[in-house]
Amino acid sequence: MEEEKIEKSMEETETSAEQEEQASEPAEEKEEKATEQTTENLAELEEQIDKLKQQLKEKEDRLLRLQADFDNYRKRMRNEIANLEKYQSQALATDLLTSVDNFERALNTQVQAEEAKSLLQGMEMVYRGILEAFKNHGIEQIESVGKPFDPHYHHAVMQGNDDNVEKNVVLEEFQKGYIMKDRVIRPAMVKVNE
Repeated sequence: MEEEKIEKSMEETETSAEQEEQASEPAEEKEEKATEQTTENLAELEEQIDKLKQQLKEKEDRLLRLQADFDNYRKRMRNEIANLEKYQSQALATDLLTSVDNFERALNTQVQAEEAKSLLQGMEMVYRGILEAFKNHGIEQIESVGKPFDPHYHHAVMQGNDDNVEKNVVLEEFQKGYIMKDRVIRPAMVKVNE
């Protein structure tokens, strides 16, 4: 009987060893499957992270561009407002230039009568007052005669020939030009030496 017990015990041991072997195989397979799934999940997560990083980078770039655009817009608006303030009286000055030209023509007339002379003196005072107001607003006459011709400040309507004057120098001024601060509001009409 003892032999039977030993034999039975050995059979049980063999059976349990086989069972353990069979049980360990599915555990290894389960482990491999779990590792494969984890690797797949990890790859998917890394891909999602890369996509999110790319989206974040695009959003940051867009934000930087929008900030730069807004800063440029703000600077442009400041410049436009400054220019509006700087040149606000330009339209009025341009409209008054015709009257100033008429004053100059009237002042250049020769009169004999005393009455006309006093009237001419009054007109001259008004003319000087207008020029003073122009000066207060940064509007000045462009000096032309004897100066080199500059197409920004002069409009050539005639050409002359004077051997005593250098080439391309203004000989005569037909209509005065005016500048407001750094902007020409009317170029001078001139005769230029060939």
